[in-house]
Amino acid sequence: MQLKISDKIKLNNSIDMPLFGLGVYLTEPGKEAQNAVRYALETGYRLIDTAAMYKNEEDVGTAIRQSKIPREEIFVTTKLWNDDHGYDKALKAFDKSLTKLNIDYIDLYLIHWPVSEKRNETWKAFEKILESGKCRAIGISNYTINHIEELMTNTETIPAVNQVEFSPFLYQKDLLEFCHSKNIQLEAYSPLSRGRKLDNPTLVAIAERYSKTPAQIMIRWVLQHKVIVIPKSANEKRIKENADIFDFNLSEEDMNNLDSLNYNFRVAWDPSKIV
Repeated sequence: MQLKISDKIKLNNSIDMPLFGLGVYLTEPGKEAQNAVRYALETGYRLIDTAAMYKNEEDVGTAIRQSKIPREEIFVTTKLWNDDHGYDKALKAFDKSLTKLNIDYIDLYLIHWPVSEKRNETWKAFEKILESGKCRAIGISNYTINHIEELMTNTETIPAVNQVEFSPFLYQKDLLEFCHSKNIQLEAYSPLSRGRKLDNPTLVAIAERYSKTPAQIMIRWVLQHKVIVIPKSANEKRIKENADIFDFNLSEEDMNNLDSLNYNFRVAWDPSKIV
């Protein structure tokens, strides 16, 4: 599976989205966030993922403008936070994010979490946002199969992306296959399980065979499942290291070994508890 850092995948509305990008969750607003985006763009990343809740949208926009890279070459994702669900509130929240980013449009806007009783009303606002042309694609985050099935009974607009926690230790195979069957692209956050499993013996042994780090193996595993991946780091060395995954392929045997590490280990909230 030959891949390049510049590779993209076509979403269900024909928009091209990079397969690999930078997440900025828990990246401090200000210089830290601006520098992280700058390091990433200099390394060749072209997908930057932020959210209203991260409080660093403004810094992401600043770094993008300062990069002098043409806007159309950078894919920007942001997300609606839980307090802003509901039709009118969602429309206002989108405009606020667009203003903070200070860019002409947002490439992908996601519902951050499937808030009970309000998520379908919110999706109608997302359809309006998409129609306005200020956003190129709309999607969801942390949606389970049940949440998606509910949404699809209430809309004809299929989400372009479902961003979820996904790693060898949380291999959501059923969700991946379901989203694939519905032409929804899965995207992985926390692909490194926030570093908590980097000393796993199976993972370490595989990394040694390829002369790579355990983190690089985890990121590569995600990509070979045809899932978009957005590892988070604010460290220049780590940002470059995370991108150094395009010169090797994991064998089928090693992919299976990594698949077998799954035991539903989460570092974020469990969305299955949201009715």
